[in-house]
Amino acid sequence: MIIENVAFPGGRHCETTTLGALLRHEGVDLSEPMLFGLGEGLGFVYWDAKSMDFPFLGGRTKPTAIIRTVADRLGLTLRIEETASPRKAWRNVVAALAAGQPVGLQLDSYHLDYFTTKVHFGGHFVAMYGYDDTHAYLIDTVQQGGTVTTTLPSLERARNERGPMTARNLSYTIAGPTGRRPDLGDAIRTAIGNNAHTFLNPPIANLGHRGIGKAARQVTRWFERAGDPSRDLPLAAALMERGGTGGALFRAMYRDFLAECATIVDDDNLRLGHQLYAEIAPLWTEVSQHIVTAGETGHPDHLTRAAAILTELADRERHAMQVLAGILTPSAPSRSAESECDGS
Repeated sequence: MIIENVAFPGGRHCETTTLGALLRHEGVDLSEPMLFGLGEGLGFVYWDAKSMDFPFLGGRTKPTAIIRTVADRLGLTLRIEETASPRKAWRNVVAALAAGQPVGLQLDSYHLDYFTTKVHFGGHFVAMYGYDDTHAYLIDTVQQGGTVTTTLPSLERARNERGPMTARNLSYTIAGPTGRRPDLGDAIRTAIGNNAHTFLNPPIANLGHRGIGKAARQVTRWFERAGDPSRDLPLAAALMERGGTGGALFRAMYRDFLAECATIVDDDNLRLGHQLYAEIAPLWTEVSQHIVTAGETGHPDHLTRAAAILTELADRERHAMQVLAGILTPSAPSRSAESECDGS
């Protein structure tokens, strides 16, 4: 059972790649940065716990948040199913595929055959478009090979894994909007404003601009925190740049989202926000480079430099989001771009 002509979007981030594949099947063709931004995906978390080998720096919202928000913004019908039963989970997928719908899956990438780096990550997403007696046919990011296969037992283990960020055999389908599609310009304004508000008003100090400030204070202690600094620090930096983030901990993707929005919405705050994130993104890459070098050389001064840049980034991102929050009161009417929503 294989659905023909399912598009591979060529994405860099797993959740937006999966979402893009499902949306294209429904005739909705939007770029990956646009999906990320409409999903209000930009964020920050400094996550550390006694059970963790090393702190984690995250640059986006929780798993499925982008999917749910994009569906709401575009008036799509989203159906999410979860179950503790692997057998029922498989039936859910088979039923959707039989109806001609590719299926989004949340799973732990550790168990997927084509992953060469074996690290447990329960917030990974793929689009499934078919299966045979032995294998599932999937769409993943460019980095992971694009159109790939994994054995059915490995898929079951990946879906049924338990631990941080995992879901209970989660699968989802999307159907195109019924009736008139929402205006893309209005959706952009709402998404940017909401994302800015969330980033500027984090409920705890680990999130948003406050979280970046916390990371700045903690990063100088990472040699003491690491079990193996030569391994742990470069891995943390690699996740920031190459762990499906699109570079610069998702800031490059958000910069590109704002640039695309500026061709649709005529707003001075939007243009300035794009300029500010174009300046912010390279600084995140610089932070990751200092962390790598610290791990490779054992010199703590590189962590001191990373901390200084993070302190600056906390201020820069707070200012950028304050500017973007102003897009909710437009200075000029938006230019509707409904054609981008329907792929014309």
